Amino acid sequence: MRSVITQHQLDRALALRDLSDPGSGPHAMQLVVHAIRGELEQAWGCPVLVHRSHPVVTIRENYEVLGYPRAAPAREARYTRYLDGTRLLRTHMTAAVPGALRDLAGNGLPDLVVACPGLVYRRDVVDRMHVGEPHQLDLWRARRGEPLIPSDLDEMIGLVVAAVVPGARHRILPASHPYTEQGREVEVDVGGGWVELLECGMAAGHVLRAGGLDPAAWSGLALGVGLDRALMLRKRIADIRLLRSGDPRVAGQMLDLEPYREVSAMPATRRDLSIAVDDELTPEELGDRIRERVDPEVLEAIEELAVVTETPAAELPHQAAARIGLQTGQKNVLVRLVLRHPTRTLTAEEGNRARNAVYAAVHEGGVHQWA
Repeated sequence: MRSVITQHQLDRALALRDLSDPGSGPHAMQLVVHAIRGELEQAWGCPVLVHRSHPVVTIRENYEVLGYPRAAPAREARYTRYLDGTRLLRTHMTAAVPGALRDLAGNGLPDLVVACPGLVYRRDVVDRMHVGEPHQLDLWRARRGEPLIPSDLDEMIGLVVAAVVPGARHRILPASHPYTEQGREVEVDVGGGWVELLECGMAAGHVLRAGGLDPAAWSGLALGVGLDRALMLRKRIADIRLLRSGDPRVAGQMLDLEPYREVSAMPATRRDLSIAVDDELTPEELGDRIRERVDPEVLEAIEELAVVTETPAAELPHQAAARIGLQTGQKNVLVRLVLRHPTRTLTAEEGNRARNAVYAAVHEGGVHQWA
């Protein structure tokens, strides 16, 4: 493990509002969860029981119990926010499923669905579709007696898609997860393009066992949906920043599932930055660094931060290396910064300030060039 987060980073993560939680105030995301629960309960006649848990989990809960190999790339610190050698901020809501099964399946019901909504915490790129703290909903159906079969999973997929994007076509692709068998990925056709909505599969026996259920007597279905993406598809929102916008013209529209009405259609401005960074820095870590170091008001103006090219020091001309102050153990990265505020026009001064803030946050060379 290369790094752990600081107490300040942990406090900030835990203070972030969970839009899926009614206890934090109303939001359209909760209506998506409600719609999914309603579809499943009506079709199956079994309860959908909501389980909420603390976002700090053990490495064992987040990875080992679910069957992740010790060397799985998902466990690397470049994707995961570790607190110390045994704990982390959960990277997926599946980490809550065994506990939900233990708490809820022990009530004597022979057929039920546990629903685990909440925030998950990652290191991710910066663009209109990704944030470092997305919302997920895990849905696991557990039934005692007659085994659940793949056709039941097909039905579950159809019900969830219909609840999220009524009338949309979907297609199923093979996928692999350590906590499912016969894993699948589901994409929906939105505006002539296929967009990933959810992943699912037959519940793996080792997860059922971890939840206190004997796989010889119980079977299950497992499905996880990204709630930010689901809400964006439902309301036809193109920019994930709008989900948390404080602009009254936007926030007022985040209380229902009606199509979103644009409040700004300003063109984007682009700035290319040539920077020096550590040889091992990934785009995900770069995005995490931006979210951590840039002022929130500036961050709101950043639509995308994309890595265009990476050049090792040995392949960079001497003059170019000197221009950015490239040092031992560093590489040159050309970054394209796309600036567009989701609700208003940026002035030239604001654009320069945002560019300089990003540059200061990511450039590690010995020479700096300001706008």
